[in-house]
Amino acid sequence: MLGEYTIVGSRASEIAASVEAGVGSGELAPGALLPPMRELAGALGVNPNTVAAAYRTLRERGVIETDGRRGSRVRARPASTPRDGLRVAVPPGGRDVASGNPDPAVLPQLSGALAAAARRYAQAPTRYGDEPVVPELARLARAGLDADGVPAGPVGLTSGALDALERVLSAHLRPGDAVAVEDPGWGSVLDLVPALGLRIAPVAVDDEGPVPEAVERALAEGARALVVTARAQNPTGAVVSAARAAVLRELLARHPHVLVIDDDHGHGIVDLPLEPLGGVTRHWALVRSTAKAYGPDLRLAVLTGDAVTVDRVLGRQRLGPGWVSRLLQYAVIELWTSGAVDAAAVARAYGERRDALVAALRERGVAAHGRSGMNVWVPVPDETGAVTRLLAAGWAVAPGARFRVDSGPGVRITVSPVAPAEIPALADAVAQAVRPARGVRYD
Repeated sequence: MLGEYTIVGSRASEIAASVEAGVGSGELAPGALLPPMRELAGALGVNPNTVAAAYRTLRERGVIETDGRRGSRVRARPASTPRDGLRVAVPPGGRDVASGNPDPAVLPQLSGALAAAARRYAQAPTRYGDEPVVPELARLARAGLDADGVPAGPVGLTSGALDALERVLSAHLRPGDAVAVEDPGWGSVLDLVPALGLRIAPVAVDDEGPVPEAVERALAEGARALVVTARAQNPTGAVVSAARAAVLRELLARHPHVLVIDDDHGHGIVDLPLEPLGGVTRHWALVRSTAKAYGPDLRLAVLTGDAVTVDRVLGRQRLGPGWVSRLLQYAVIELWTSGAVDAAAVARAYGERRDALVAALRERGVAAHGRSGMNVWVPVPDETGAVTRLLAAGWAVAPGARFRVDSGPGVRITVSPVAPAEIPALADAVAQAVRPARGVRYD
């Protein structure tokens, strides 16, 4: 069952630590079946309740999962092994189209905004007890949300989109609850959910967003929350269409207890309309990040939602970091009000490269997906082989394993560092790496 590895310990914390050490060292492989609780208790000479407590701790940490009579197993991807470990090293002279970073050429210079923030701070230094959100930023953020049809709700701030997702999930869910997550989807979310002790309920995605039948199945099986990327879905570039949103809203209306989270991380780099799903159920949230449009180091995301959700998030935030730096808030105000970023021009810059790559691949018999954002998803028959051959050709792409649970193999290509003139060469390399059989398309 466990091979040569021996679990030790006389207390629940020691047993849990022993299992976690085995997982971390690789001696307990993903999927390894753990001994039944009574059997392990007998071997260790402890009460079965002690082993039960250890297993519960491991489930809450995202290290193991329990499936009724089938027993407890090491998770296929334990929370202690994040998907970032699947990154491909870029060889000397190679091109990195894997990292998912925005194009520095379309990001604004932050020197002016930060200088303006410093001047404003000098006039009124932040003090303990000040409001966590600068009123002007809250007003500007709410106006933008209103323009996009986001339901009314209070405004909070977090240190990026993932910080917001963690806080919202923690505000409502408890270890063991299931979260419906896009598959393929953002690798960080696929790591976060089990790290919180929650279970992933994978939901298939097409070019218009989550597939309704897959969402309905996940909710019917007990998912307590649904996380949806509204636009620029990572890794597929999907966008929730108006028609798809209408179907999903109708479906969610039959599950009013489900927490719905819209992740609008693509705000500022996408020219397609937002179709939010929030407001249909009792508890909901929408997260709007500034990182993609203004730079990854600008750690600020706008959060809105129902009053209970936002109040819980901000209340817990007060007991931790307290607030998002007002210097960052002042800088964002300056960026928003100065028109430092032309969202339409940024969306056009990414769109031209993305659309050109998708078209070039299709001309070469390779199906690809990418309706918005900076990424293109290419389904492949052999993920490892495709990544290896592309690396040999000088292109480092992201392995699809970073983004999927049950969905088929693929690779993600970030177009932001690719010049339009390089698209044909990249498409040629991908086509050679995929090597589709004659007449076969990998949709």
